Amino acid sequence: MSAELISIIVLVAVFVIATTRSINMGALAFAAAFGVGELVADFDTDTIFAGFPGDLFVVLVGVTYLFAIARANGTTDWLVHASIRVVRGRVALIPWVMFVLTGALTAIGAVSPAAVAIVAPIALSFATRYGISPLLMGAMVVHGAQGGGFSPISIYGSIVNGIVERENLPGNEIALFLASLIVNLVIAGILFVVLGGLKLRGVGDGTEAAGGKGADESEGGEEKKAEEDTRLTPARIATLAALVALVVAVLAFDLDAGLTSITLAVVLSACWPEDSRNAVGQIAWPTVLLICGVLTYVAVLDEMGTIKWAGDGVGDIGIPLLASVLLCYIGAVISAFASSVGIMGALIPLAVPFLAQGEIGAIGMVAALAVSATVVDVSPFSTNGALVLAAAPGVDRERFFRQLMMYGGIVVAVVPAVVWLVLVVPGWG
Repeated sequence: MSAELISIIVLVAVFVIATTRSINMGALAFAAAFGVGELVADFDTDTIFAGFPGDLFVVLVGVTYLFAIARANGTTDWLVHASIRVVRGRVALIPWVMFVLTGALTAIGAVSPAAVAIVAPIALSFATRYGISPLLMGAMVVHGAQGGGFSPISIYGSIVNGIVERENLPGNEIALFLASLIVNLVIAGILFVVLGGLKLRGVGDGTEAAGGKGADESEGGEEKKAEEDTRLTPARIATLAALVALVVAVLAFDLDAGLTSITLAVVLSACWPEDSRNAVGQIAWPTVLLICGVLTYVAVLDEMGTIKWAGDGVGDIGIPLLASVLLCYIGAVISAFASSVGIMGALIPLAVPFLAQGEIGAIGMVAALAVSATVVDVSPFSTNGALVLAAAPGVDRERFFRQLMMYGGIVVAVVPAVVWLVLVVPGWG
């Protein structure tokens, strides 16, 4: 049995054991990375540790730390009330506001995880307050980010268009952008209906779906709490300034979102220690362990050549249409656990040989690969999905993790086939 096949079997075993025995999947994945890396691939520990996603670790810790402080001093409550005022009390519009906001951020050049890191904690705090499905709100944020992610001036768009140009393939920047935007917009619309978005049309004007109490019913302590939620204190003003500073640092100066978040959180903690005393304990440590463990094992697979082995096997298929749909699925499955940009960089060159035959349209194929490799970022193992999972306050994280994993599985199973049928089979480009 080849080392590559053994590594895949171990990956499946990690999922099965974690699901049936309620063991943190990240801890299992670390053990798998050690076992497969040392015994099968003959890696030393430095090679295994090289796959640890240190940047994602810092982002998860930093963002959840900063927003734990924001929740403790009431800043997120203030933002929720401010958002309600902006949409004139129509709670049903808020998921779409979040979709548009993250889409606009990525379209003008923000890295997708940075946009999600900024918007998701606010969106999910709002979901908790008004009884909106956290899966709906989290998915709207991620799909919004991916919807704008392939504009001609975006990070993803620039990378894919650059790969297309380097490989001397026909390209169409606008077609790529519209393909991603339309697919994510359609998915968001379906989710909005399926996950109860239409029921939110009756929620607003002071009515809180979660608790069933509106402004008209509030008496005594409820009125006092509402007044406190809408009052700007020095701590809240400073926290709002920190959030603005985070946006500016990430978008304008291209600073790391995780390091910036931790720095701002430390400053706020030093100034208002009473508000942030328990913030470190509210960092989503189980989620950090889960995501970092799984991604470390995936990095071992990559270093072993397992991912290239699977891609080469598909590339050797002599039927272009079959090879193209398999590449879309490989991109979706691997990207659910790894870097979307890295996967696109590997898959598009793999498609070059049969694109050169002229039987498959290059523009449609590139768009299908790009969409397949990014739409699955709702997976809790991807950076965006992990940020959504970590940012959700007051939820059963194990249950929310299972929801995200199930939804991510549905996206992986369905979307590549759909984009293949729409973009590849007709021969666009």
